[in-house]
Formats: sequence, C-alpha cells, structure tokens
Amino acid sequence: MRAIVGLWRWRHNPLCRGTDLLEAWLALVALVLIVVAVPVVGVFTTSLSRDALLASVHQQRAERHAITGTVLRKADSPPIDPDPETSSARDAHSRVLARWRAPDGTDHYGVVLSDLKSPRAGDHFRLWTDERGRVVGRPLDDATATTHAVLAGFGAATASIGLIEGTRRLVLWRIERGRHARLDRAWEKTGPDWGRTGAGS
Repeated sequence: MRAIVGLWRWRHNPLCRGTDLLEAWLALVALVLIVVAVPVVGVFTTSLSRDALLASVHQQRAERHAITGTVLRKADSPPIDPDPETSSARDAHSRVLARWRAPDGTDHYGVVLSDLKSPRAGDHFRLWTDERGRVVGRPLDDATATTHAVLAGFGAATASIGLIEGTRRLVLWRIERGRHARLDRAWEKTGPDWGRTGAGS
C-alpha cells in the first residue's frame, strides 16, 4: 500500500520522467497480475485438467477389464534396453508366455509382462485387456489423475509468471532503448559546443 501511495505522490516530482512513471506503473501492474491472475489461471487449469482426466479415468474403467492370466512358461528376456527409465520399470516385471480368456469369451495366448518375481507354469497373475482380449495398460486411478491435474495447474501458473515477467522486461528494454536514443540525440546537439566560450553553454 505504501508503494501505491508513493507512486501516486511521485507523479508530481519534478525529477520524475514520464518513462520513470511508466516503469513504476508497469511494475505495479505486473505485481497485481502475478498476485491475482496467476493463482486464478492455476486453479482454472487444474480444474479443467482434473475434469478431463477423471472423464478419461471413467472411460478407461468402462473399456478395460481386469482378468486372470495363467503362466504357460517364462519367456526369454528382451534385449538390453539403452533407456534406463524404461528398463528400470520393466525390471520389476517378468516376461511370460500366458493364456487368458477375454471378456467376450475368446481364448488368447501371448508374451506379456507379469508382476510375478519367479513365474512358473500354472501361476496366475492379473492382466488388463480390452473387450476383445487385447492387452492394455492399467486404467488411471483418481489419485494419479488429480496429481497430474495439479501439476498441470502449477505448470500453467509458472508459465503465466514467465509470460508476465518476460513482457515487463521487454517493455523495459524498449523504454531503455528510447532513453538512450534521446540521450544520444541531446548529446549530438550539445556535445560539440560543450564548454566553449561564447557557445551559450
């Protein structure tokens, strides 16, 4: 509040240039936008993302089915994966040749990933498929959807701050260039006669 009062009084300061006043107002507007608009953008983005993700969760739950697969034998290990992120995720699973029955009643066979540490023939494990028995990923849960929505809102808020601050700095850069241009023009008029006797300076 003191900054606003000081800015209001500064308008009549004889040393205050128009660009100084513009710079001060620009900083105030940027601050208000960051304090007021950025949280609104974050909350709005979070809400929209959460609604969309929860709708996707419900759709996945309707289309994907948890069934029981039966291990026929352990499959050969896949070739070494150069990507450490995907290889570490796959290390916790075993590749097995399995049999499962789809929700439509058809039997299927194939090599799939199971969460069994030491799979043996006849072991059972959980498997997600679509209506026709094709293996699909596990449906997203509500907690994960909410977490992704919050991260999206945080990212939108951060991007908004970057946009506001970037715009402010761009305008300040233009103001500073204008100041230097005016100073150069003034120096061109005054500089050659600076300090000469009878030059009127």
